[in-house]
Amino acid sequence: MKLLASAVLLTGLLCAANAPAAEEKEDGWHSLFNGKDLSGWKISENPDTFSVKDGKIIIKGPRAHAFYAGKVNNADFKDFHWKCEILTKPNANSGMYFHTEYQEEGWPNKGYEVQVNQTHGDPRKTGGLYAVKDVMDKSPVKDNEWYTQEVIVKGKHVVVKVNGKVTCDYTEPDDHKAPDDRSGRKISHGTIALQGHDPGSEIHYRKVLIKPLD
Repeated sequence: MKLLASAVLLTGLLCAANAPAAEEKEDGWHSLFNGKDLSGWKISENPDTFSVKDGKIIIKGPRAHAFYAGKVNNADFKDFHWKCEILTKPNANSGMYFHTEYQEEGWPNKGYEVQVNQTHGDPRKTGGLYAVKDVMDKSPVKDNEWYTQEVIVKGKHVVVKVNGKVTCDYTEPDDHKAPDDRSGRKISHGTIALQGHDPGSEIHYRKVLIKPLD
């Protein structure tokens, strides 16, 4: 019996020694949200708009943006694959920003926004690159249902997927000129951010994962 127990213990130790590291198990994916609190995030304008409950980031309240400011890649991403699981309540509006930077007030000037909106009055719907290459009028998903939205950036090429299906495929042209009211809307590098749009919007995020590609 002692020999058998020793053999089992030795086998377990060998397996543990040969097991891949956690990051290797996740194939390069990093979680940006610990499921407990907003550690690693910096919230602008109205911090109470963001809270955590039951392993979810809940966004409800006046305009605010949560910018990732944690340790992963020093919160500076150029080429990456980012994905979140999202649930919207009726009439909610939100967004996933990339190549952005912390801004105390207003809509982020730097970077691009990937839209989150099923039934809000804005005709630009989930899965589009906001005011650049939009999904208009009808969302590919419904309120009150969890779905996955992915953002893949490689060079100047941006792909957005909703539940695994491509909803936007955009390459920033060499002669790109950002609009005057969003002068920083261009491919560059920076952090990512989640949007709280207005007091009538309630959005839940979970499994906020990113894989640097550069």
